[in-house]
Amino acid sequence: MKSALVEDKKKRGRKGIPRELIYEMRYGKPIYYRDYDKVLSGEKTLEEVVGSGGLQGILVALLIGFLYSKIDMKKYLLATNELGYKFAPRSWYNLDVAIFDREKIDKLPEGYITFPPEVVIEVDTKANLRKFSTPQEYFHRKTQDLLDSGVKKVIWIFTKEKKVWVAEKEKRWFITDWNDTIEVIDGVKLNLSELLKEISGGNEKN
Repeated sequence: MKSALVEDKKKRGRKGIPRELIYEMRYGKPIYYRDYDKVLSGEKTLEEVVGSGGLQGILVALLIGFLYSKIDMKKYLLATNELGYKFAPRSWYNLDVAIFDREKIDKLPEGYITFPPEVVIEVDTKANLRKFSTPQEYFHRKTQDLLDSGVKKVIWIFTKEKKVWVAEKEKRWFITDWNDTIEVIDGVKLNLSELLKEISGGNEKN
C-alpha cells in the first residue's frame, strides 16, 4: 500500500514536494530530508526518514543529561528535540541541542525561536546532502550561518567517523577525535569517549 505522501505527490503533480519532507530552509531554498525521494516512490515511510538513528538519539540524550549536571541552570536554558531556529528571512535550521543565556530570553515563542543560542551541538544530520557539491559544503554553510546569526560556538559530532568539529567565530575551527576533551561553555569540558562508557560498560572504542 502506497503512503499518503506518494498519493499526495501524485495529486499535486508539478506543484512540488510535500512540506513534510522539508528538513530545513535556507534563504527560501528547501533542504530535504535524506532519502526523501524514497518516500515519494513508496520505498520508505515518512517516519523512517525523519526519525533519529539509535546512536544519534542516545548521544543527544546523554549530552542533555551531562549538560544538565554540569552547567549553571540558573544562568542557562537547554533545548533539544530538533528545535527550529529562524536565523534569517525565509530561513530556519533544526538544532539537536541548544544552550541559551536566560538573560537574553524575553519570551519563549510557540513557534520557531528567533534569538541565537550561545552554543549549538549537532549530532550528524538528517539532511539530504546529494544536492551539495560535497557533504562538507552543507556542514560549513550551516555552521557559518549559525555563527553569523549570533551563535558563539557550534559543535558537530560525527558518529560514523567518530570525530568532533568545533567552530567559533573569529577563531580557528578544528576537528578532533572523540577521545579528546573539548570545552562546551564556561569551563564545562566534554569527552565523548568517557561519556559513552556510561552505556557501554567501559568498552567504548575510539
